Amino acid sequence: MASTEGGMDIEEVAEHTPEKIIKEWIDPAIGLRPFQASKVAFQLGLEGKAHKEMVKFITSLYNAYINSDASQFEINPVLKTSDDQILAVDAKVNLDDNALYRQKELAAMRDVTEEDPLEVEAGESGLNYVKLDGNVGCMVNGAGLAMATMDIIKLSGGEPANFLDVGGGANAQTVEAGFRIILQDPNVKAILINIFGGIVRCDRVANGVVEAYKKIGDIHVPIIVRLQGTNAEEGARIIDESGLQVKSAVVLKDAAERVKEALQGA
Repeated sequence: MASTEGGMDIEEVAEHTPEKIIKEWIDPAIGLRPFQASKVAFQLGLEGKAHKEMVKFITSLYNAYINSDASQFEINPVLKTSDDQILAVDAKVNLDDNALYRQKELAAMRDVTEEDPLEVEAGESGLNYVKLDGNVGCMVNGAGLAMATMDIIKLSGGEPANFLDVGGGANAQTVEAGFRIILQDPNVKAILINIFGGIVRCDRVANGVVEAYKKIGDIHVPIIVRLQGTNAEEGARIIDESGLQVKSAVVLKDAAERVKEALQGA
């Protein structure tokens, strides 16, 4: 994508004047073709030397994107000098974490002191965590389910305090790590654990919750565990018979109601 209307307000351009956003679709099996780079340069209104320099710029940009296993390359702004040179004035690059094993030089440049310490801690435990500004901590297996869970929390009158995906291998260790990370947020008034037992068995997750709770000790916020899928009833029984201050639910609606009750009592 490219536009002559770049800068801080590019989102406004996309919303109100989308025709000013130039888009060129690239087949990843073929790669960027020379005519495509030329087409973008032409649509940007460039001619002569500036056109040729932009074609070289776009080609180099695409090659850098592919060779670094990036998920995003954003050059904003791009500058055309008075002598028709094309320069990148600023850049934002996101790398695909799943490809860092073959980008060792780039991985070595990582400075964790510039990152959110909780997100770093979560990554070391194999968790995907993003801190938000709400009051209900979420622990879910699967990114899609996590997004739906945050919607349920908002519909119940709360605000999600985080995005936390424990993945398909939830066990006592990952649940404990998730608890410890969520509980470091002083704004959390309740924790909702929403597990769909497909790859992982619900009874195994339930045992993990019980073990983690006992190991951590004093947890002063209500915990609601919603289990659905493989061995969900068995998992709910384990939670209910544990004697801990944890409420189980198999139906998502029931879990949402218990979150609402927990927030009202907070």
